[in-house]
Amino acid sequence: MSMEAGTQMLNGLLVAEAIKQGVAARVSELGQRGVRPGLAVVLVGENPASKVYVGSKVRTCQALGLFSEKIELAAETTTEELLAVIDHLNGRDEIDGILVQLPLPPQIEARLILEAIDPAKDVDGFHAVNVGRMVRGEDSLVPCTPAGVIEMLDHYQIPLAGANAVVIGRSDIVGKPMAMLLLHRHATVTICHSRTRDLAEVSRRADIVIAAIGRTAMVNGDYIKDGAVVVDVGINKVSTADDVRRIFTDEEIPTRLEELGRRGYTLVGDVGPRSVIGRAGWFSPVPGGVGPLTIAMLMKNTLRAAEARRGRTM
Repeated sequence: MSMEAGTQMLNGLLVAEAIKQGVAARVSELGQRGVRPGLAVVLVGENPASKVYVGSKVRTCQALGLFSEKIELAAETTTEELLAVIDHLNGRDEIDGILVQLPLPPQIEARLILEAIDPAKDVDGFHAVNVGRMVRGEDSLVPCTPAGVIEMLDHYQIPLAGANAVVIGRSDIVGKPMAMLLLHRHATVTICHSRTRDLAEVSRRADIVIAAIGRTAMVNGDYIKDGAVVVDVGINKVSTADDVRRIFTDEEIPTRLEELGRRGYTLVGDVGPRSVIGRAGWFSPVPGGVGPLTIAMLMKNTLRAAEARRGRTM
């Protein structure tokens, strides 16, 4: 995807590949010492999107030389049954990382499950111990998507210290940790959400805008000042030709309409490219922006967990 009028692309695929190459090299080194980092991925139920994500994680592990184990449980699984699985994985020395694919079926208490994972194996960075360490700026396992965004900004040498950053969205998975990581890098951070007054005006003051609010193409040109860095964390489906023409640039429309006809939908984030490209200095597209970084950082977290558990550092 080319950019218009001076907007440059933040290529997540390229950055993710660099991260994965680094992980593969280190995994190979560890293998010569008889150590193979291992990731267990737990999937409960038949959620189609979750199955795709889990399959991608397992394949990436195999490609990089990590040991991976996929545990599939019935949709009727109880909280107690899943806790027993987690307890078993906590005790297995060859498993360095445990990931429970979200969302979980409604009868399972997700918070109990996430808190049951050994913090040393919590490669999603969701356990309260790891969240606390992150807030205090200590070395910890950090949620993969926000960590990936920081890696991408660093790769493109986007200055963070002193920058005004707006994070749109306050989820525990992206918004809150994203704000904290930017703060630790000396950015001045504003967290916005659905109840923020004059959201577009607040966003327009930012040098860096991270959109993670889960609303299709909500962020438009009115939210962006000229030259700002725009990182789109959202992933949404667009399923009508009218929306395709409204949201995407003229250059993209033919490809997107073809995809719509073939798949019944095309993907867009929380940012509308049509009104933002040409105004932003940098822009991360969907797909091909933040998405690939999430799995790459999961691999890096699994490696970090393996090294920490065995008394080594990165």
